Amino acid sequence: MNHRPRKRFGQHFLQDRAIVARIADAIGPRPGETIVEVGPGTGVLTQALLERGAVVQAVEIDRDLAARLRERFANRPLTLHVGDVLKFDLSTFGSAPRIAGNLPYNISTPLLFQIAAQLPGLMDGHFMLQKEVVDRMVAQPSTSEYGRLSVMIQCRFAAEKLFGVPPDAFDPPPKVESAVVRIKPLIRPAAMIEDPVLFGELVTRAFTQRRKMIRNALGSYLAGAQWSAVALDPALRPENLSVEDYARAANYVARQRASAIPE
Repeated sequence: MNHRPRKRFGQHFLQDRAIVARIADAIGPRPGETIVEVGPGTGVLTQALLERGAVVQAVEIDRDLAARLRERFANRPLTLHVGDVLKFDLSTFGSAPRIAGNLPYNISTPLLFQIAAQLPGLMDGHFMLQKEVVDRMVAQPSTSEYGRLSVMIQCRFAAEKLFGVPPDAFDPPPKVESAVVRIKPLIRPAAMIEDPVLFGELVTRAFTQRRKMIRNALGSYLAGAQWSAVALDPALRPENLSVEDYARAANYVARQRASAIPE
């Protein structure tokens, strides 16, 4: 498919057939199974999924590409939804879909948060992302890559880096390395989060000031003896806290606020 990549859509089209096959094999759709594909682009992964028997629901922002894909796969089980995926309600695909895609790097982080919010029970997700983003998704506490994205993904999903992808696998080649990641919902989350909104606010506040000690970064949430109540050393930095630590702190704050509300 001859299409000039558009910078405003962050288009870098995967063209390495061996990489495409590896991604499709990692997804491993069963015949007749529906896969939601974000940003099908020129359709190389779409074709690989269809050849493996999948039914594909695709969201594509580029109207020209969408028209060409409709024509190319006119007699195949492909449904195209034209529009900005960040404005799309992904929950319309059901409570536990399988989702995949070569995500535009300029929207990858907000899109991951959208997927986490709208599809907390998804079956699994397979994404091509900037390697730096994948490294942050799978990072462990007390590492330089560990941050807000790490906590917000790992509180709900198990994230696994599958393999790297070099720039020359794309047209045009991006200026960064890429990687493929798999996420699956945790069967038994290590931390139960009582107030997801408050949890997200607390984590965001912490990593906005990641170089400060948590007594300063989270001083508007916890103070004095409350640090002992949540079993946290206030001299730690945000990157030193585990997902469980953040959940414990957020749950404590939520209960304190609830008890302060007059009946």
